[in-house]
Formats: sequence, structure tokens, C-alpha cells
Amino acid sequence: MAKETAGIGRITLIGVGLIGGSFVLDLKRQGRVRQVVGVDCDAANLARALERRVIDEAYGEICAGAVAGSDMVLIATPVAALPAVCRSLAPLLRPGVPVSDVGSTKQSVLAAFSDGLPQHLPWCVAAHPIAGSDRHGALAAQFGLYQDKKLILCPHETQDAGALATVAGLWRAVGAEVYEMAAAEHDAVFAAVSHLPHVLAFAYVNQIAGHADGARFLDFAASGFRDFTRIASSHPAIWRDICLANRQDVSALLAGHIRELESVRTLLETADSAALYRYFERAKTARDDWLDAQV
Repeated sequence: MAKETAGIGRITLIGVGLIGGSFVLDLKRQGRVRQVVGVDCDAANLARALERRVIDEAYGEICAGAVAGSDMVLIATPVAALPAVCRSLAPLLRPGVPVSDVGSTKQSVLAAFSDGLPQHLPWCVAAHPIAGSDRHGALAAQFGLYQDKKLILCPHETQDAGALATVAGLWRAVGAEVYEMAAAEHDAVFAAVSHLPHVLAFAYVNQIAGHADGARFLDFAASGFRDFTRIASSHPAIWRDICLANRQDVSALLAGHIRELESVRTLLETADSAALYRYFERAKTARDDWLDAQV
């Protein structure tokens, strides 16, 4: 990989929220970026971003003024918006300016880059920071979000090494540990450890809320319910788009999960105490081993 950049002059951030906002806040604090231009269709969100100094200049749409002079463009919109964003950027970009994203699905992002920015594709860098929360918008942006968190890069066949190094260097500067993997592998991995868990949390909350006695159940819900369902407070539009973009991997995993639930139901119906204990024990051991590996 080429030598990493120490910093850049101007970044255009398209979509001003937790992920992109936290990234530029850390870069600004370190003096690695001089000016951040925010582009967002929500005027109130832009106003909050200006007040908090997440951004220095604001635009309500992608236009020449928002992109001119920028040394990098970071797209931090929902993944479904990438095709339209790329088409809007196409006539505005200077050759050599890195364009990157923060989306949770990478095959769909690379397709959007290829279709919408074919002449600029070498400088398009598909990236995914593994950090976040159920909060969103400019007010959610925070310092230190990416410290010791993983950042996945998915280089493509025509990838420019300099653009890849620039993006990797900026993410390392905000504390992220940078990894590379193929887009298809990325999508399979995160379907398992992120996308499916969100689907399950949404489904479980819907099951309880839709039950005839759901309100009564929730009167007595405590920390176990809160912890298990935390990610069901995530933004519905964002997760709709992610799950649809990665629907084949998620659907296959969901089918496997249904089989797991059927197995548990059989153990309960047959009152197989020993087998149920072993089933729970295997899961506990797997999770405990994973926790120990995080230390």
C-alpha cells in the first residue's frame, strides 16, 4: 500500500450523522482536515451540525459548490441512496479525488460506484467502520467513536493504491484498526454478526408488541429485555436498506436460524432436559470464548 496521508485540506461529507460526523470531528481535532463541507437534505440537522462545529459549511444538495476544491468525498448516507448520490457526483469530481463510503454492505456499494462513477472508479474506496449506536443525526456525532474499532476496506480490481492509502490513513488517524477483505466475504460476515441480529431484534419486539398481552408483558420487562432488544431502536430506514441490499446472505442465515428455533422447540416439547442443557452450554461457551478473545 502506498504511503499514507498525514491529512487533507477539505472534505465533503454527504450525510451528516453519527458515522461521518464522528469521523470528521476527530480529524478536525487532530488538525488533519482544514474544512468540512456538509451536505444533507435535512436543514435542521445541518443547522445542528454547524452549531456543534461538526461541519464548517452546509449545502442542502449535492452541487458544484459543495464539491469544488474538496480533497475527499465521504458518502455517509443509507446504502440505498448510493446510486443517486454517485450519479449526482459524477460531473463534479476532479480526477484523483478519493470518494469513499461507510455502508454496511459492500457489494451493493461497489455496484453503485461502478454504475454511477465509471470514470472515477479507481479512486472510489469501499469502506465500513465497525462502530455505531442506535442514535443518529448530527447530535449523535462524538469524539473517539472509532478508537480501537475495526475498519474494513474492500478494494476492487481497478483500485488506485494512492486513494486506498489516503482513506486507510485517515481511518487509522482516528484510531481504527484497518483490515481488507473481498466485498462478498464482507457481506457474508456482517450478515451473520450484524444484519441478522438486527432482524431478530426487530422480529422479537414485534412479536411481543403484537401479542394480545404485550402491554402487560412490557410492564415487567427489565434489563434482559432491554439488552437483547437495544438494536431494535436502530433507524428503520437504514436497516431496511441494509437488509434488502444484502438480502441473499440474510435470508440464508434466517433460514438457518429458523431451523435452530425448531430444534429448540422440539427439545422443549419432548422435555429433553439433558439436550437442552447441552444446547445452552454450547452457546454460553462460544460467547464466553468470544468475549475472552476481545480482551
